[in-house]
Amino acid sequence: MSDSQPQQPSPSPRSGNGNAAAAEATTLLLAGARLTDGRTVDVRLGGGRIQAVGTTGSLSSPVLNRVDLSGYLLLPAPAEPHAHGDTALTADGDGPVSYAPDEVQRRATEAALLQLGHGATAMRSHVRIGDVHGLGPLAAVLQARRSLRGLADLTAVAVPRLLTGVAGADGLAMLRDAVKMGASVIGGCPDLDPDPTGFLEAVLELADEHGCPVDLHTDGDDPARLARLAAMAGGLRPGVTVGPCGGLSRLPLDAAARAADQLAAAGVRVTCLPQGDCAALERRGLRTAPVRLLRAAGVRVAAGSGALRDAGNPVGRGDPLEAAYLLASQGGLRPAEAYESVSACAREAMGLPEVRVEAGFPAELLAVRGDGIAGVLSLAYSRIVIHRGRVVARTSAVREYCDSAVAVALDLPRQGRTEAGP
Repeated sequence: MSDSQPQQPSPSPRSGNGNAAAAEATTLLLAGARLTDGRTVDVRLGGGRIQAVGTTGSLSSPVLNRVDLSGYLLLPAPAEPHAHGDTALTADGDGPVSYAPDEVQRRATEAALLQLGHGATAMRSHVRIGDVHGLGPLAAVLQARRSLRGLADLTAVAVPRLLTGVAGADGLAMLRDAVKMGASVIGGCPDLDPDPTGFLEAVLELADEHGCPVDLHTDGDDPARLARLAAMAGGLRPGVTVGPCGGLSRLPLDAAARAADQLAAAGVRVTCLPQGDCAALERRGLRTAPVRLLRAAGVRVAAGSGALRDAGNPVGRGDPLEAAYLLASQGGLRPAEAYESVSACAREAMGLPEVRVEAGFPAELLAVRGDGIAGVLSLAYSRIVIHRGRVVARTSAVREYCDSAVAVALDLPRQGRTEAGP
């Protein structure tokens, strides 16, 4: 089971030439886009997929809707594998956080739209269940998912607090109800349960029963616990992801390397949070997982944003390109590897189809003003987001300098100019 199950386009009730006209009317031409290999191309989209990629001008047609991407780099869209829509945008509130269903739905929807504006066309939101709020926050996030249909794909991870002992019996029953309600991923924080091994057993058994992926919070600072997790999770389909694993960076190098080898052998993926831990782990540490060490061991590493202006990070941006920027500037990854962590690796961790800027692939794309990956990670201001072959968000930035001798001498770049005043 993947995070997202895209709806197929509804067939047109017309036939013959009417069908052809309808298809042409929904076809989009991305003109003059630069690719990462340096080519400048036109890209035709239709039916939610990339139909053709050709040299500039080769795909033109007067009936096509056209978007001029001159000066933009066209990339597979990023995805957000680790969000918290139920707690997002709560850092500035007065008093206790409200978990009234309408408030949670509003926050989850607004957070998803912010992430969409940054370029993420699919998001995985971890939602706490149990305690005094029961399944209310999950129901609200699922309602937000329905309201966002056609704009972005939002899926929910059910995150119980306790699953073992007397106190955990209610949590396990609630987790089963959460899956029935529509939570497509099973999560949780085994580190916070009095019996972490029992917690893992319960989660993996339920996931195997329902064919759900597993996505767990763990600091990763206990090598023995990680070894047990790897041994128990190996072979589970559709797979197990853990994160943010910042504690791995605090372990001795040899212990961290052994843990990485064990995770790789079990096929367990890691989602790191370059901005820092999220509130679910109660800010145990702010170091990012050792991404280079994990990748060298063969672990598939995705990068997420985590906290979006909540108790975990009051200034979190929810921007995949910022996560990639941090991995490139501080994590030791090359810019292309860093972007892959928020795009291909994130989509893979979420069970989503691969995206390439080639014919036949899903039209999940991000155009960013700039010439190359390093440039767009450094100055990712203007963005055009495409979901299922349709432009769903635009962000435009214009930088202008006042008239001066130095501006003229250096021919400083401008994206736009205002008319001279009276």
